[in-house]
Amino acid sequence: MTILTGFFYPLMITGIGQVFFPHKANGSFIMKDGKIIGSELIGQKFDSSIYFWSRPSATSYNAIPSGGSNYGPTSDTLRKLSGLRKTAFLTMNFLTDTTHVPKEMIFASGSGLDPHISPASALLQVERVASNRKFDTERTQKLIGTIKSMTEKRQFSILGEPVINVLKLNVELDRIAKNNQ
Repeated sequence: MTILTGFFYPLMITGIGQVFFPHKANGSFIMKDGKIIGSELIGQKFDSSIYFWSRPSATSYNAIPSGGSNYGPTSDTLRKLSGLRKTAFLTMNFLTDTTHVPKEMIFASGSGLDPHISPASALLQVERVASNRKFDTERTQKLIGTIKSMTEKRQFSILGEPVINVLKLNVELDRIAKNNQ
């Protein structure tokens, strides 16, 4: 049984992964200028005003001790932290206090490594990013179109919500900025 489950089964699953899903089986790496800059599967911290921001992470995007904060819904610490995050998001993105801030920009994910945000979260950040990159109206509209085209639909049309990968969006953002200089 040890040989079957400890050797043959992992070898078979690895082989299937390499044949049918090589990109995913090898880490889903994203390349830029011939270098690996990250993975589609693991979120990264973007705190510069010229990039779209990821959702908060309770582990500072460290994959080794990944996990949530373990603050419960009645936690005063969670209430204060979420209030600070909401205020910072509104202020930095030139939004009014009445703007609805999507939950993923206020609360950390359970793993602390979620690479996605909702299209609504990305669209709320467009003005800040475009302003700090000194984009004209044409490039800003191209950026909005990019967000819409890069939005991943629900899996099997019913599972999950539409999302956008922040690292991939920021790579495309750099491309837009570079091509229009």
